[in-house]
Amino acid sequence: MFLQQLVNGLTLGSIYAIVALGYTLVFGVLEIINMAHGAIFMFGAFIGLMMITTFKVPLWIAMIGAIIVTAFLGLLMERIALNPLRRRAGVSHLAPLISTIGVSIILENLAHKLFGAETQPFPVSFAEISYEIGNVKIYLVQITIFFISVALMVGLQIWLGKTKAGKALRATAENMETAGLLGVNTGRMITLTVVIASAMGGIAGVLVGMAFNAVSPQMGLSMGLKGLAIIILGGMGNVNGAMVGGLILGITEVFSVAYGDSGYRDAIAFLIIIVILLVRPQGIFGEKLPGVRR
Repeated sequence: MFLQQLVNGLTLGSIYAIVALGYTLVFGVLEIINMAHGAIFMFGAFIGLMMITTFKVPLWIAMIGAIIVTAFLGLLMERIALNPLRRRAGVSHLAPLISTIGVSIILENLAHKLFGAETQPFPVSFAEISYEIGNVKIYLVQITIFFISVALMVGLQIWLGKTKAGKALRATAENMETAGLLGVNTGRMITLTVVIASAMGGIAGVLVGMAFNAVSPQMGLSMGLKGLAIIILGGMGNVNGAMVGGLILGITEVFSVAYGDSGYRDAIAFLIIIVILLVRPQGIFGEKLPGVRR
């Protein structure tokens, strides 16, 4: 029972981690909460579903299609909704947040128009294939989701730590002016960050469709709120924090359903997050800010 729930929790947590990574990448560079990320994630799920059901393509091609479309949506958002605000003097620091909320509403309305308001099943050809190890039953879908998520997290870490572009992105996140003086094209790095974060949202959307066998235009809101909670739990803008926070939330949710009341699933998970933040307000991997005397 315990090991079975641990496997389920790791699968769910790995998806949450991918969603949270999209938020934390954008926050780390632009210091804004991208409220449109949940809607972009939802679009990725529907694009994957449409490619599988309408065009009858294999899952991996559907995933590539979701990556391309959501990356393009991220590019459009950066060019139309975010970049013009950065170029204007005296713009409120809340303006980009409001702008991303507007993009989120537009995308959700567009999804209603294109895909309908109903929840739709997400067919996976190998959904019933499972393996038994002792008392633990693991579905091939869970293995696929977990390994794709881990591969993405490891790949992102290697890219950020070992490649020239990844180091330029980290320099931009650390100090945009200094990075510019060192020859980094910060504008290009910002665009690249939003595009990568959106593409990861698209992948997460397909993974959630596979995990829950359902997609709907409303799925972006709840998943988006959890993504925000995770980056606060892990430490704002911290990649490792997003991964660990996602796994903690996923495992907590699954265990609260297995050993408690499923109706209090979200409440128990968020209660634990509150307790952790009371002990460590800056998040698990966050840096403590200078205190303010009152």
